[in-house]
Amino acid sequence: MSILERFPALIFDFDGTLIDSAPDIALGLNRLLAQEGRRELPLAEVHGMIGDGAARLVEQAFAATGDALTPDRVGPMTARYLDIYGALPADPVCLYPGVVDTLAALKASGHRLGLCTNKPAGISHDLLRDLGLAPFFDAVAGGDTVAQKKPHPAPLLWVMDRLGVDAAGAVMVGDNANDVAAARGAGVPVVAVAYGYPRMPLEALGADIIIESFADLPAALLRLG
Repeated sequence: MSILERFPALIFDFDGTLIDSAPDIALGLNRLLAQEGRRELPLAEVHGMIGDGAARLVEQAFAATGDALTPDRVGPMTARYLDIYGALPADPVCLYPGVVDTLAALKASGHRLGLCTNKPAGISHDLLRDLGLAPFFDAVAGGDTVAQKKPHPAPLLWVMDRLGVDAAGAVMVGDNANDVAAARGAGVPVVAVAYGYPRMPLEALGADIIIESFADLPAALLRLG
């Protein structure tokens, strides 16, 4: 059985999997924090905050730099952060090595590709467009597409439905525990990349396969099949 026959749909996380978004996320957060008289966060600290969606990111940033936000301030402060972050120009340098060529090859071979991220859908679509990745993807779920975010499987199942596959025909590719948990909840295998923002030892993620570079994905799919 070919890779295409075994896994017609491949679904990807965004931050830490396709793009190194941490520098721009840190820039956006630090501009917001500066406006509020808070200290800047170093990039290494921001790495550990990425993956749970924009509101949780902002909550963690404020808790790390002073008094935590009260519940009524989380929404407005998150909106301000998203305005700042969304206005930053997309830089192709954020693409991890091998991403464009590998996605192009997988798409050309007939795979249906989806994106399942906790980043807001609007910003995700804008980044895909500006980075030249939009033509590769047939379905995109952001953190606000359905009621739940990863690690809940609902956004992944939403993407699978739009790609026309069930658990037997899909693979999730991500970098952290939320991706693995969503995949397990949806009943699909999961490949983890070793270069992202895992927030725990890689061996503790529980992925089926860990790859060192994105270009290793086709070989990993053969091993899964």
